[in-house]
Amino acid sequence: MNGTDMNGTEAPRRIVVVGNGIAGQTACDSLRAADFDGDLTIVGDEPRAAYSRPALSKALLVDGGSHELAPPTHEATEVLGVAAVGLDVESRRVSLADGSELSFDGLVIATGSRARRLGGPDSPELTLRTLDDALALRERLAARPSVVVVGAGPLGMEIASAALSAGCEVTLVADGRPMLPHLGPCLSEAFTAAAVAQGLKLVDGTAAGIDGARAVVLSDGSRVEADLIVTAIGDIPNTEWLATSGLMVDGRLEADSRGRVAPGIVAAGDVAAIPTRGGVRRIPLWSSAIEQAKVAAVALLAGDAAPELDLDPYFWTEQFGLNLKAAGHLPAAGEPEFLVGDSPHGPSVMRWTHDDGRGVAVAVNHRIPIPKLRRMASADA
Repeated sequence: MNGTDMNGTEAPRRIVVVGNGIAGQTACDSLRAADFDGDLTIVGDEPRAAYSRPALSKALLVDGGSHELAPPTHEATEVLGVAAVGLDVESRRVSLADGSELSFDGLVIATGSRARRLGGPDSPELTLRTLDDALALRERLAARPSVVVVGAGPLGMEIASAALSAGCEVTLVADGRPMLPHLGPCLSEAFTAAAVAQGLKLVDGTAAGIDGARAVVLSDGSRVEADLIVTAIGDIPNTEWLATSGLMVDGRLEADSRGRVAPGIVAAGDVAAIPTRGGVRRIPLWSSAIEQAKVAAVALLAGDAAPELDLDPYFWTEQFGLNLKAAGHLPAAGEPEFLVGDSPHGPSVMRWTHDDGRGVAVAVNHRIPIPKLRRMASADA
């Protein structure tokens, strides 16, 4: 795209994408698909090509399955193994950790997030966020240590499932029923039952800290000991490099419905808080990052003429012998309508309709195409 954009303003000719995850890669692909033929540079703090993050806690951790993405075709200049450390909005420059700077007239912020830790920087706990994390954890699990996993969200449950598959004795510290806030009571019960049936030990409590190398301390003073501690207690958006940029709002990087945070600057993925039906918030999901990046890239070129984000949530998890795919807004409350099967514990397709008329369709151990599942999520399907 040359000359001016569809709003009559000067279209960018030099775009920098900071972040080499799926949001950054999708933004690059989308820019080229929208006929951007200018200079395109992508910056990543890891010294490796982009990879599939969901695979880290699923196929890679369980059996060494593939984590690779298709080779990029966007022909961006890659600057890998160096992090962004600052942004000067006025001079349109990104400062990098090696002392260099990149100038731009269009910027995509896609720096993602990092694992939140229970202990300090020297804590012995393992977390799972990067490929190096996954490889280190898989190596440790091969020795079949006793394992305590802190955090009963989807990631913690997937890690616990992989550890059980590796032959480890596994205890999960859960502040409430596993995945209840993520999935709702019906699906939470089904996955919890499957986990316990396979030997997972549940400890109901709030982790307060780590004592030494082998003990998680709970808020009531009790201890859970194991050879290996793995925590999965959430993430922290990587926004420190934006501290003096003037882009942060109450500690958040807030984007509008087209991903814009300032003229000529857009954001996408786990780093960005976006407008949703439930307010402005982050949605740290792989599918959300892709959809956000597609919209933000077009908005960088077309401004108000670009379509607004109409997020169509999609979530999946594999654990304890169950494979779940969900289209629509979770969690799901109440009892489901069964479209296929009659139990959430086996092959089935279920649908819930929320009070506002929105629907969510969920398939468990059922090979249903995603487009069809999305159609089923509609209340009038």
